[in-house]
Amino acid sequence: MRRPMGSAELLSPAGNLERLQIALHYGADAVYVGARQLSLRNYADNFGPEELRQGCGLAHAAGKKVYVALNAFARDEDFNALPALLSAVAEAGADALIVNDPGILRAVRRTLPDLPLHLSTQANTLNSEAATFWYEQGIKRIVLARELSIEQIAGLRAKTPSGLELEAFVHGAMCMAYSGRCLLSNYIAGRDSNRGECAQPCRWAYELRERGAQGEYFSIEQGAEGSFVFNARDLRLMEYLPALLRAGVCSCKIEGRMKSDAYVATVTNAYRMALDAYAGASARGEADYTLPGALLRELDKVSHRPYTTGFALGKPPENIQYTHSAGNITQADIAAIVLGYDAAGKVARVSQRNKFADGDMLHILAPGDIGRAFRIAGIKTREGAAMESAPHPMEELYIGCAEPVQAGDILRIERGG
Repeated sequence: MRRPMGSAELLSPAGNLERLQIALHYGADAVYVGARQLSLRNYADNFGPEELRQGCGLAHAAGKKVYVALNAFARDEDFNALPALLSAVAEAGADALIVNDPGILRAVRRTLPDLPLHLSTQANTLNSEAATFWYEQGIKRIVLARELSIEQIAGLRAKTPSGLELEAFVHGAMCMAYSGRCLLSNYIAGRDSNRGECAQPCRWAYELRERGAQGEYFSIEQGAEGSFVFNARDLRLMEYLPALLRAGVCSCKIEGRMKSDAYVATVTNAYRMALDAYAGASARGEADYTLPGALLRELDKVSHRPYTTGFALGKPPENIQYTHSAGNITQADIAAIVLGYDAAGKVARVSQRNKFADGDMLHILAPGDIGRAFRIAGIKTREGAAMESAPHPMEELYIGCAEPVQAGDILRIERGG
């Protein structure tokens, strides 16, 4: 199913109902969420039946879609909870299930035969024969293994049924294991990464020990904090969206159901703007389009490890591992979320997230809009008391805001801003 440049679905993560709303506000065409069973992100808030119903209602009202992940590696006892879970999915009106286990696929086919099924990246689909096999089992879309290059995706697309959709990750954290199938957490922390409980030991520091009577330790440090030999860099393929779309990818997926509100908003907005810019260039007949540097800089403002293109260009670069630190880099913090705006009084009603003070410069993150900023001209409580600063998280406040904003917009404090 080939698509013109820029017309792919933008698929964003939603770890809870608030992030679902944020993703929709900032331009996601669809979101993927986890139920409270059989999801690979057990430590996200995830969605119970009522949250799922609300989330699907909000998405459908906006003309968007919700996909529910049931992609954990299931045991027989897990099937006891499956009927109630599938009933909740059906009642909520979810648009598709993301599955991995053939047993789950078979059970869903019996219970909800008309519900579209997407095959998780953890099924490790790397070739056209496997993709066609899954299509013949009723899979509508395959989330491709991350180990494929863009060239290989194009080759796979050319050999598979036109009705099969292809989805690919374009941004976010990567696992050190093959398509995420890792046992490191199981052995070290007793938490099963294939059942949603990963402790992320690939981000930890390690030492090398000589196997002998004395058991001497050798330093393999590459930074002051130690050596992080399994710690993968984060994926960023924004510059390669046109090539991915030309290769046949119909859905561009952002990783991050455990990530923050600011991450979901910033990354979704940046990729939305990039896809729209590419679509505009395509409509104008521009074969060569240069991505605005401001969009790439947006991706530096959220918590991330140094970026890499992963396997997208073929053999991954030698520096795909980030061995110097386990920590993330960020150039901006979320100060507040806008709840409303009084245009006449130039006052924004906000929900505070991180400390800010009167006179601080705040940068506006609005859908399709990343260039505006303003200096706070006064802070007041709901009762009208003036404040010099806002130190209390989640407090509702009124701040002087010369730039027009709307509910759902995010105000950021940028490092050095």
